[in-house]
Amino acid sequence: MFKVFGFYKFVKVKSLKKNKNFLQEFLISNYIRGTIIIAKEGLNGTISGNAKDIYKTTKKLKSLFLFKKFDNSNESKSEFQPFHKPKVKIKKEIVPMNLTINPKERNIETHLEPKEWNKLIKNKDTYIIDTRKPFEYKVGTFKRSVNPNVNNFRDFPKYLNKLKKNKPVAMFCTGGIRCEKTSVYLKKKGFKNIYQLNGGILNYLNKINKNESLWRGECFVFDNRISLKHKLKVGSYSVCGGCRMPISPKDKRSNKYEEGVSCTNCYDKLTETQKSRFRMRQSQIYKAKQSGKKHIFQKEFK
Repeated sequence: MFKVFGFYKFVKVKSLKKNKNFLQEFLISNYIRGTIIIAKEGLNGTISGNAKDIYKTTKKLKSLFLFKKFDNSNESKSEFQPFHKPKVKIKKEIVPMNLTINPKERNIETHLEPKEWNKLIKNKDTYIIDTRKPFEYKVGTFKRSVNPNVNNFRDFPKYLNKLKKNKPVAMFCTGGIRCEKTSVYLKKKGFKNIYQLNGGILNYLNKINKNESLWRGECFVFDNRISLKHKLKVGSYSVCGGCRMPISPKDKRSNKYEEGVSCTNCYDKLTETQKSRFRMRQSQIYKAKQSGKKHIFQKEFK
């Protein structure tokens, strides 16, 4: 059983290249996979390994970047290793929005725990915003939520400028970090009633029982588990081999679905040459599975 640990921390980071190289070697030597993004404003990541190695890694992150606890974190389990390899990346921002924030700017007092969140979004006057990408929204979201239909998070501020400043705004995302920046941006623009789901969807699904839940569907995650359900159990979605979009069991019943090749989203967009190439790749994956091996192009190890 693998432990999956997601986290973020807004903290001033220096010597980015030196820290990147150190962390990359540390992850490799401790059998940790996943991605960690570091920037001058902080760090953000999701990693996986056995519980002992995850503990060792989180302890190292705290000592290396001089902080005592993460701004937010979540834990879940997976029967298979959900990541292919360890990656440490240097970025301008840990979430791209053309807005670098200071840790002191965080609106911690407006972070709501799941039960408080339920009360807020039941209020018909509350404007509920799903700050994730459109394809994530389609997999699952909260009842009455609105998705700005923004594929690039840098374009999100343009959408926010259209909202009424006196209306309660409830925001959520997968783990909370996207809302952190959005909250700071809205406060600077004069919004008074801004709230966000503490720990994001993952915290909500983990803590709220299904019979009390206002969540509909599953939550897309950026690893080979693809989607999660309540209590963070692995969901029913897969990923299309042609366009890399999440596909549901219903999508697989379409005539346009072919494992490793296409789905309803990309069937009409792919050329016959592309489909032929994908079929050849999928054939190699099948053969590798039959012999008990993992193929270099294999994306799912369930």
